[in-house]
Amino acid sequence: MKFPTGGHTKEDIEERQIWLENNYAVDFKKNHVPTPEEYEGLTENQIDTMSFPLSAVGPLRIDGTYASGEFYIPLCTLEGSLAHSMMRGLKITSHSGGIKTYHVKQELSRSPIITFKNIHDIHFFIQWIKQHTSQLKMIAESTTRHGNLLRIDEYVIQNRVILDCVYDTKEAAGQNMVTFATEAILNYIRAQGIPGLVNCLIESNFNGDKNSSHRNLILGRGHQVVARTVIPNKILKRFLRIDANYLHNDFHNAYLGSVMAGTTPNLHIANALAAIYLATGQDVACVTENSIGVMSYDYEEGNLCVTLTMPSITVGTVGGACRLPTQKRNLQLLGCEGEHSSKKLAEIICAATLALEISLTGAISSHEFTDAHRDYGRASMNKIT
Repeated sequence: MKFPTGGHTKEDIEERQIWLENNYAVDFKKNHVPTPEEYEGLTENQIDTMSFPLSAVGPLRIDGTYASGEFYIPLCTLEGSLAHSMMRGLKITSHSGGIKTYHVKQELSRSPIITFKNIHDIHFFIQWIKQHTSQLKMIAESTTRHGNLLRIDEYVIQNRVILDCVYDTKEAAGQNMVTFATEAILNYIRAQGIPGLVNCLIESNFNGDKNSSHRNLILGRGHQVVARTVIPNKILKRFLRIDANYLHNDFHNAYLGSVMAGTTPNLHIANALAAIYLATGQDVACVTENSIGVMSYDYEEGNLCVTLTMPSITVGTVGGACRLPTQKRNLQLLGCEGEHSSKKLAEIICAATLALEISLTGAISSHEFTDAHRDYGRASMNKIT
């Protein structure tokens, strides 16, 4: 029996829940709403709770560095047509043999800025940092059981030095982890009587935390993943009603528009991220820094080769809202528990995003974009009234 799609009744929802319970080790019977005390550390001044619909789409067929198999993606969204569109993209890629992913690296930084009285003091400080890196590494890692300081990169601007302290945060997204570790480094630096040092601030805004930046495009923030799929022309014609060569040429128009706008060439990476982040307990504000990504469509021997590079996927499977019951269950649905689970989650997110991008590109190329939103993105008036 295939995953039962469509339908908005209570019976339709229960049928999908039973199907997922029978095929994946998850339990939808426990619909636990957290108590106010369970939200401690996640929110303040609470006055109520809000409910959002949770959807599932799939299967995502993936062959990656850490993610392998078939997955159903949980989506928390109020945008009509989004789930349908990702479902179509997943169906296209599944019929084409799936999506291959490569996890490049995982790095998260905090970038304090050190101010000096004179520019001549900077040289001594940079040499001091290089000579004491191993000691600073021990100090930073004493604040966490899991994180590792990978390196400290120095950038000089005016009479200041930015220290980009780069960490491997393991299964955590790690924003708090790198903050506590870097503060320990700064406390040690402050106590050393370094000549000319005037001030140390924990953050210079260089690392692109909650910002879309060139730094994150080049160096990455969180997980860097590449996803790739090859779609036969007959599959494109069947599901998108468009030829591979047309789709390749039409995306070039979006590429030119992206260049004009000064953004990375993708259509709506943020849509996939926001829906998956809400469903899996991620910091949704990270969509800002994570929505940079480079799509490409290459026409090869009658087939369409589609590739997406996402250099910044700031996600984790422990800590934060990942501990809440529904979000934890959704991570279990994806099999994202234990060692390397954050890397696995990042690959799944990149692959699902690729599928959504393919569907929207096809809708624009086949002139069905407006009709799709008219048919699926609005409730019929007789249901509303």
